[in-house]
Amino acid sequence: MLSAVCVGETMAMLTPVQAVPLHQATELHCGIGGAESNVAIGLAAMGLDSHWVGRVGRDGFGTRILNELSSHGVGVTGVEVDPALPTGLYVKVPAQSSDPDGGSSVLYYRQGSAASAMGPGTLANPAVAELLEQASLIHLSGITAALSPGCRDLTEAILAAPRHGRLISFDVNWRPALWANQDRSLLRQLANRADVVLVGKDEAEHAFGTTDETELRRLLPDPAVLVIKNEAISAIALARDGGRAEVPALSVDVLEPVGAGDSFAAGYLSGMLFGLDQKASLRRGHVAAACTLTVHGDRGPLPEARELSAILDASDAQWGATHVTGGQFNTRTGA
Repeated sequence: MLSAVCVGETMAMLTPVQAVPLHQATELHCGIGGAESNVAIGLAAMGLDSHWVGRVGRDGFGTRILNELSSHGVGVTGVEVDPALPTGLYVKVPAQSSDPDGGSSVLYYRQGSAASAMGPGTLANPAVAELLEQASLIHLSGITAALSPGCRDLTEAILAAPRHGRLISFDVNWRPALWANQDRSLLRQLANRADVVLVGKDEAEHAFGTTDETELRRLLPDPAVLVIKNEAISAIALARDGGRAEVPALSVDVLEPVGAGDSFAAGYLSGMLFGLDQKASLRRGHVAAACTLTVHGDRGPLPEARELSAILDASDAQWGATHVTGGQFNTRTGA
């Protein structure tokens, strides 16, 4: 079975049970959230031997993270448990119906977290070394590199290591608060050393100063593929040899956008690992993202295998006529 390893921070997530301002909440739901572990869960759902490497505190939040990832089929043998530093925490405040122009917001409590203490020494952990050696794919993101100097050094060490046939993917995952006082040119340098780079078009403007395809490909000349996610419009794959593939996004009744980018990454990367072409891989990304867009939380369940195959194998006309609501994929008749 193909193996994938996702490296980064996973935090405990608290959010009001009712859609009320945080100061009015009397109950908070506890979950977990992290870009890289979201991708790991998505890759496991797509049929890969998926693992998450990171650090958590020796606390209830850390235990919850390990248990939940394990329940989704994600391996956690490469996770270190810190006896002193805490698990990172974030609070997701839901959008208010009284403020139609205001979306959900997030409060982060991650400074000094166990994950921020990751560094090149993490690679000396025998369990981590074995996972990386056996991996077909190593997935990183711009979030990890911005957490601390040690995390940046860890990211650089992974990118500099010999590939030995494996792929390294890098999702930009632009977080303005993390890069506010740092040299953002480092983000471009790191991304350019990966084999596959994923970036949202809206992120590209902030991270790289442009949304132009040609200019982005010029700024990132070395990756084999640059994937630009243009939200509800399309996803574009730009190959280093000049090839270009574009697949329109599915029509979706969006419930909540959080986590859709990570789901897209899992779908797309699984397609690449299974040897699919760019069009098919982009479709897998769109389907996974659509499943997440129609649920609360960071990920939505995929359709059953037979239905998933039918969606992915649809004609262009059928694809364009497909509408997703409540996790259900419906194709309008006549397509």
